[in-house]
Amino acid sequence: MGAWEAFLVSPFLLWSHSRGVRLMFLLLTLHLGNCVDKADDEDDEDLTVNKTWVLAPKIHEGDITQILNSLLQGYDNKLRPDIGVRPTVIETDVYVNSIGPVDPINMEYTIDIIFAQTWFDSRLKFNSTMKVLMLNSNMVGKIWIPDTFFRNSRKSDAHWITTPNRLLRIWNDGRVLYTLRLTINAECYLQLHNFPMDEHSCPLEFSSYGYPKNEIEYKWKKPSVEVADPKYWRLYQFAFVGLRNTTEISHTISGDYVIMTIFFDLSRRMGYFTIQTYIPCILTVVLSWVSFWINKDAVPARTSLALMEYGTLHYFTSNKKAKTPREKKLKNKASVSPAVHAGSTLIPMNSISLPQGEDDNGYQCLEGKDCTSFFCCFEDCRTGSWREGRIHIRIAKIDSYSRIFFPTAFALFNLVYWVAYLYL
Repeated sequence: MGAWEAFLVSPFLLWSHSRGVRLMFLLLTLHLGNCVDKADDEDDEDLTVNKTWVLAPKIHEGDITQILNSLLQGYDNKLRPDIGVRPTVIETDVYVNSIGPVDPINMEYTIDIIFAQTWFDSRLKFNSTMKVLMLNSNMVGKIWIPDTFFRNSRKSDAHWITTPNRLLRIWNDGRVLYTLRLTINAECYLQLHNFPMDEHSCPLEFSSYGYPKNEIEYKWKKPSVEVADPKYWRLYQFAFVGLRNTTEISHTISGDYVIMTIFFDLSRRMGYFTIQTYIPCILTVVLSWVSFWINKDAVPARTSLALMEYGTLHYFTSNKKAKTPREKKLKNKASVSPAVHAGSTLIPMNSISLPQGEDDNGYQCLEGKDCTSFFCCFEDCRTGSWREGRIHIRIAKIDSYSRIFFPTAFALFNLVYWVAYLYL
């Protein structure tokens, strides 16, 4: 019975065993299919073109290295593109990070820019599904780069922290984009004849150092110049008005060179000089008029006021803090005219001599003698033969006339001053 049972059971065991093997084989086949599909998905990248999703094969590092090696093989970076055939066209654009400060003493300003240049080099064309090679500064020294320099630069610094701030892009059609970040101290000769209401156009000039026009042509890219938010700029006394760019040809004995220029228009802020110069000077002039309302017998009051005015005038016209002759000119120009007005109010007071007594020795103008002063100050001088042909005014009338004359003269002076500065 045991033998028959083993004989009858063994087919069922074999059938069930083979069924399990077939089931495992089916599961393994499905798993391998999923892995293959997943691998295919990983080999594709999603790219957005015109807001539609397309699939592009992934480029491996070895392919990029092979492309770069093939481009640099036989490449001579000492020769410009299309040499001997046609001029190389360089399209330029500038992004201004900041401007300032402006130094009126050394006639220069500081500017921080990102300078971009684009040109075509047929030697750098390549065939690949990758449209552009995004490279860092290590590749810059291996290809030809334009020899652009800034003509009115006194000092230029390239940024190297943490790595050189340079960017290089190469497209498959041979187009090259090269950008770098620079901080430049450029010349800006300020015209100070309208100080402190002056406006200036500070230039930034660049061109090729060695290639004339028949070798390299510079053109502005659109947009040519872009600026960051000016509210973070360190212009201090100046305000940014606008900019413009030009192109001109410079004729030299070594050839004709294309010069690209950006003009930054600046205007001086009036708030600082209004508080520091104009308001104190105007108050000093107005204060000098107080002496016209002080009694002529109050000599100590007039003397104290005169000393205070002299001290104030000395403060505004002093050049002790001036470092250079240019700074002296800037400091004196706006304060010398009010100082003259304030000082002129002291002339009537200083030219008046009050009587010291009733005896004859106290009188300077007597009958039969010439009056040594332009104004006759004493009662006894009102009569006499010497009075003919002379002007004689009383002390009280001098103050009365000055109360009208000096404010009117100062008002007329301000009218002419502001009209001439603002509108002429």
